[in-house]
Amino acid sequence: MESALASAAAITDQRQKIEQYKSILASILASPTADVPQAKRFIDHMVSDDVPLVVPRQILQMFAQEMGRLEADAQREIALYALAQIQSRVVSFEEQVLIIREKLAELYESEEQWSKAAQMLSGIDLDSGNRTIDEAYKLSKCVQIARLYLEDDDAINAEAFINKASFLVSNSQQEVLNLQYKVCYARILDLKRKFLEAALRYYDISQIEKRQIGDEEIDEDALEQALSAAVTCTILAAAGPQRSRVLATLYKDERCSKLKVYPILQKVYLERILRKPEIDAFAEELKAHQKALLPDNSTVLDRAMIEHNLLSASKLYTNISFEELGTLLGIAPQKPEKIAPRMFLEDRMKGSIDQVEAFIHFEDDPEELQQWDHQIMGLCQSLNEILDSMTRKGISIPV
Repeated sequence: MESALASAAAITDQRQKIEQYKSILASILASPTADVPQAKRFIDHMVSDDVPLVVPRQILQMFAQEMGRLEADAQREIALYALAQIQSRVVSFEEQVLIIREKLAELYESEEQWSKAAQMLSGIDLDSGNRTIDEAYKLSKCVQIARLYLEDDDAINAEAFINKASFLVSNSQQEVLNLQYKVCYARILDLKRKFLEAALRYYDISQIEKRQIGDEEIDEDALEQALSAAVTCTILAAAGPQRSRVLATLYKDERCSKLKVYPILQKVYLERILRKPEIDAFAEELKAHQKALLPDNSTVLDRAMIEHNLLSASKLYTNISFEELGTLLGIAPQKPEKIAPRMFLEDRMKGSIDQVEAFIHFEDDPEELQQWDHQIMGLCQSLNEILDSMTRKGISIPV
């Protein structure tokens, strides 16, 4: 190797020099296992000051494109070594570094090392001032990195790249990328337990009418999964008026009646109290982060179901003791005593607590009563109009 490199370096004609180096590189890459020490020595020579810059740019470009032929272990070791050696002169080899990182990311992705693949791609300088980078490419990399982090449920790092993508997606004409961005955004909100916002995003995705976007075919199962995710997130969201409006939208959507979670959606929408067997059955369909423990040692699901059942109880009772409420909901009496005040404070439920008597007092929502009164008034007016019309036409009205 030393003599071959010395011989190539001594050639004065640049074209012949490049051909000689290509020949040496081809011999290194000839075997899938490669001679790793020789490959490392070749890289050292390429990034040294002994070789004019125009030569290693071409040779390392060829190396980056051909390294996928090597076996995984050899490819990983040589590529990581190349990145480390190029680091001090990375400005001169930006294109080559980009290709090496993409190849390594593909390798990590094939091994399901999602975060490592994302980290490898995140090392690409998308804001380089030395070369023009297409906006669509920047968006695709940001979305790809976010998707990889999400495979490991890493919402924090995924959000950082989705936020970068948000500045690019508004001007994007790439429909597939735009859809992938929306899916990533919804999943991030879901992982961060912003369930109501996630539900709205999932529902928006489920309403896609086009079945062919670019080269991608939208599967009906994927849309059904998005709709199911919207229902699940809405049920897990904090009980209150906003959640009720989203529940109404989902309940009126005919597609939801075919979902496995429809029975619990129906009960939640109709504000019926959910019993433990129903909650346990729903829990089996949840993802790990949706059953995560909260600081008070309850789960996300526990809190959502207690809040829902409290709101349902407020429609049935004027007042009730903590002990009776605990028995009704199948929970310890202390839990509603802790959760109800927060719901009152956040204006998600009307009422007050008598801690001396250990009672909770519910108040009717005046807006709901007014709406109910208007509906009754409208029904009566419509009935009167029908009766008047029948009288004018001489139709007898049985009394």
